[in-house]
Amino acid sequence: MTNSSLLNKFARGVSKNTIGNAVQNCVIYTRVSTKEQMDTNMSLDWQRSKCEAFAVEKGLRVMHTFGGTYESAKTDERKEFSKMMSFVKAHKKDKISYILVYSLDRFSRSGAGAIYLSSELKKAGVHVMSVTQPIDLDSSSGSFQQSIYLLFTQFDNDMRRQKSVEGMREKLKRGERLGQCPIGYTIDKNHKQQTIIINEFGPYIKEAFKMRARGCDYNEIIDYLKKHKIKAYKQLLSDLFRNPFYIGYLANKLLDGELVKGNHPSLISEDLFLKVNRERKLGFIKQNKANDNLPLKSFVRDYDTNEPFTGYIVKSKNLYYYKVNKIGVAVNRSQKMMHQKFSEKLSDFSISPLYKQPLIKQLMLTWNLLNENKVGDKISLVKKKNAVQAKIDTLDERLAFGEIDKVLYDKFYPKLYAELSEYEKEISSHGLNLSNPKELINFAVQLSMEASSVWQAGDFYEKQKLQKLIFPEGICFDAKNDEYRTIKVNPVFMLIEHLSRSLEDNKKGTETVLSDQSLSVPSAGLEPARFPTGV
Repeated sequence: MTNSSLLNKFARGVSKNTIGNAVQNCVIYTRVSTKEQMDTNMSLDWQRSKCEAFAVEKGLRVMHTFGGTYESAKTDERKEFSKMMSFVKAHKKDKISYILVYSLDRFSRSGAGAIYLSSELKKAGVHVMSVTQPIDLDSSSGSFQQSIYLLFTQFDNDMRRQKSVEGMREKLKRGERLGQCPIGYTIDKNHKQQTIIINEFGPYIKEAFKMRARGCDYNEIIDYLKKHKIKAYKQLLSDLFRNPFYIGYLANKLLDGELVKGNHPSLISEDLFLKVNRERKLGFIKQNKANDNLPLKSFVRDYDTNEPFTGYIVKSKNLYYYKVNKIGVAVNRSQKMMHQKFSEKLSDFSISPLYKQPLIKQLMLTWNLLNENKVGDKISLVKKKNAVQAKIDTLDERLAFGEIDKVLYDKFYPKLYAELSEYEKEISSHGLNLSNPKELINFAVQLSMEASSVWQAGDFYEKQKLQKLIFPEGICFDAKNDEYRTIKVNPVFMLIEHLSRSLEDNKKGTETVLSDQSLSVPSAGLEPARFPTGV
C-alpha cells in the first residue's frame, strides 16, 4: 500500500464521488397542488416511481416517502412537508443526506422561503435534489442554479395568482358574488349563470334590520333570530348590519374601495340600511340618550382652566347638566342655561334680511378686489404650464415615432417634468380655489341670518357640525360672568359680521367705504352643507 493511500484516512470531509460509491440515506417528497394533477403525468405515483428509480441508480437508501395527497404550496406549513422536515431532523443518527423531489417546484413554490430552507438544510448536510433537474449542489454555480429554479417557481406562482385575482375582480364587476352568500340568500344552482335568491331566512333578517332601526339592542335581536332557527351573536350582527349586500351591492377588497351593483335582489331599502348604520355608529362610540341632549360636551372648555365640559343627567328630575370634571373646579351649569347662552352667541352673527342682498354684493366685490391681481397671475401661470406640457407631448411623440432615441429623451424629459410640476404647485397655491364663490357667499350669508334657529332645530350631529363650522377650535365658557368667549371664529363669519355692522352704521349716518377696508377672505374650506331649516 502506498503512502498516499495510508494518508487518505486522515483527510476530512466527504468525497464528492460518494453518491454511487457508498450507500447514503434519503427521503422522497411528492406533491400535487390540484386534484386534476392526480390524473396526469405529475401524479403522486409517477413522481414517486421516478424518485425511486433515481435512488436505485445512485445507490441511495430510501428511508421514508412523504406525500400521498394533494396539497397547496402557498406556504411551507403543509402537513406532509412538516412531517418530512421533522423526520429529517429526528434521524440524525441515520444521517439523511438527500431529499428527493421530482422537480424543484414540488419542493416549494415560495421562492425566497425555499431558498432559505434549502440553504439551512445544506448547512445540516441535507441536499434537496431534483431527479429531473440534475445539479451539482456542491458547487457555487449549482447552488445559484437551484436558487434560480426556486425563484422561477415563485414567479410562476405569482403569475397564476395574479390571473386568478383578475378573474375574481372581473367576476365581481359583473355583479357576481364570490364565495358563500350571507344569511338570507342562497345560490340557485339550477341556472348556468350565477343566480342568487332570497331564501326562507330572508324575511327574518329584514325584520332584524327593522328592529335595529327602532333602537332594539343586539340581545333582543339575537333572541328573535334564535326563535326562527338562526344562530347569531354580536359580532355577526355587527358585520351583517354593515354588509351592503343586503341593499343589492357588492363590497370586496379586490374592488379597491368601490361598491358594485350586484345581480342579486336587495333585501332592504338604502334608507333603512343607512338608518341602521347611524344607530350602530352611536352604539359604537358608546353614546347614549344624554349625548343627544348635550351637543356642547367636550366642545366647550372652561375659560380659567381650559378643561372640557362633560355632561350628565339627574334621572329623578330628567334634567341635564354640564360640568367641568376636575377636582377643585366647581363649575356646574344647567343644560337650559348653557344652550340659551350659546344661542345668543350665535345671534351675534345674525344679520337683518334688509341687508342680505347688499351684503352679498359687497362680499362678492371684496372677493373680486382681493383676487383681482391673482387672476392675471394665475392665467399667466396656466399658459406657461400648458406650453411646457405641449413640449412634453411633442417629446413623447417624437420618441414613439423614432425621431429621437431614448438617450436624448432621458436628457430633456426630467427637466421638463420638473418645470411642469413647479408650475402646477404654484397654481394650486395661488388662491382662487373656490369653484363657485357666489354659491359659497350666498350660503354663508343665509346661514348667518338663521344660525341660532338652525342650531336649535338640528339634531346632535347637525348641532356639532354647525358649532365646528363657526368655531373651528371650540369655544370657552367664563363661569364668573356666565358668558361665552370665542377662541377662533371662521373668517367668513367674521367678515359677514364686520360688513353687517358697517352697513348698520351707514344706515345710522356713519359713512364707511367698505371696499377700502382691509378685509381678509379665507381660503377654501367652508363648503355649503344642508341644515334642517332649508338653508
